[in-house]
Amino acid sequence: MKKSIKLAAGALFGLILFSSQISAQAQNSASAANTEKKLLQFKYKKGDRLALVSRVEEDVSINGHRQPHMTILNRVSMLIKNTDENGRGFYEATFKTTESFSEFGFARSVDWEEFESESMYWRDRNGKFDISKIYFMPIVRDMPIFPDTPVGIGDKWEAEGYEAEDFRQNFKIQEPVKVPFTANYEYVRDEKIPDEDGNETTYQIIKVKYSLMHTSDVSDFSIIATNPPVSTMGISDRTIWWDNEKGQIAKSIENFRITIESYRGDIYIFRGTTTSELTEFQRTATDDNVKSVQVKVDELGLENVSVAKTDRGLQISLENIQFEPDSAILRYTEQKKLRELAKILKSYPNDILVTGHTARVDDDEEACQVLSEERADSVANFLMKIRFRTKDHIFTEGFGSKRPIGDNATEEGRKKNRRVEITILDK
Repeated sequence: MKKSIKLAAGALFGLILFSSQISAQAQNSASAANTEKKLLQFKYKKGDRLALVSRVEEDVSINGHRQPHMTILNRVSMLIKNTDENGRGFYEATFKTTESFSEFGFARSVDWEEFESESMYWRDRNGKFDISKIYFMPIVRDMPIFPDTPVGIGDKWEAEGYEAEDFRQNFKIQEPVKVPFTANYEYVRDEKIPDEDGNETTYQIIKVKYSLMHTSDVSDFSIIATNPPVSTMGISDRTIWWDNEKGQIAKSIENFRITIESYRGDIYIFRGTTTSELTEFQRTATDDNVKSVQVKVDELGLENVSVAKTDRGLQISLENIQFEPDSAILRYTEQKKLRELAKILKSYPNDILVTGHTARVDDDEEACQVLSEERADSVANFLMKIRFRTKDHIFTEGFGSKRPIGDNATEEGRKKNRRVEITILDK
């Protein structure tokens, strides 16, 4: 009996010892993995095209009065126009923005083309910008900044950056206002995420936090007359999914709060969340693509559908598109047509712009404008419903009857003007 106990105790001790060795080996392996250093750097290749889409859900209050909730959708198309011997990349970027807000229970969109701007700048391997002060975009610059030396999980560092605030609309200031900050970085972990094909990509998860505390110079009386901002305070808490193989940010999520006080004491508070995602895209507006898509449209017998090459990208125009009378409800025949078009266009991964137009039958252009926006939204919502694109990769706009392609005096002309255009965006 005692012998059995001794044998059992010995076996137990051996098991504990073996488990301890395995545990120690596992800890050593984990420690080795955690201390593996990586050189995090931006990478640039001449001719690369990238698209960044960000969605801002923002609440604003002015002097304590809450404003309608804002949804701001930004799309940035970027071309790496050149590189240099120092590893920098020269960007040509186009920034497009749409805004929608809820007022008295109704959503209202702002014309996309009203908020379109271009920017050109160099960016180095560490992430630092070289950009002229004439450009308002991008707003956040020199963030992220990576060290010159490799970093491992758990490492922390600091770097200077700044926001280029656009105060033209609210404060009539015609140059970006530079608001500096010191960002605190931490490399917190690696994360493997599979794509649709089951291939895994390892992302480096980087936490970035910074505070804004800036006082503006308002000694110029001409500036004071516009009631300029005198102080800007805020915080930003961001998580970045970094793709070190591609040398670019794959996606990020930011929570922010900014408080601005004007010269006359007005208090503006902005708080919300920003989500961003980077995608690659290809040029679609080529003669070969136009011909190929048009042939497929004709083979399917889709009536009143034409394909064209435009400055924006490959455009498919659906003339005389059918909705329920005086509404934005798509008829079944048009839903079927859109399903077929989605099959044709599925090989093009770029973002989509849906543009609505109406015929002019009376003098009520405001009603035409609203109806064109609603019909563009209806087509976009259907394309999202059939999973052709997600909501962050499809944009809408409406032009009412302001861009006719036919004579509104004739029924044939009005059919042409009563159209929706789907553009696969190249920029």
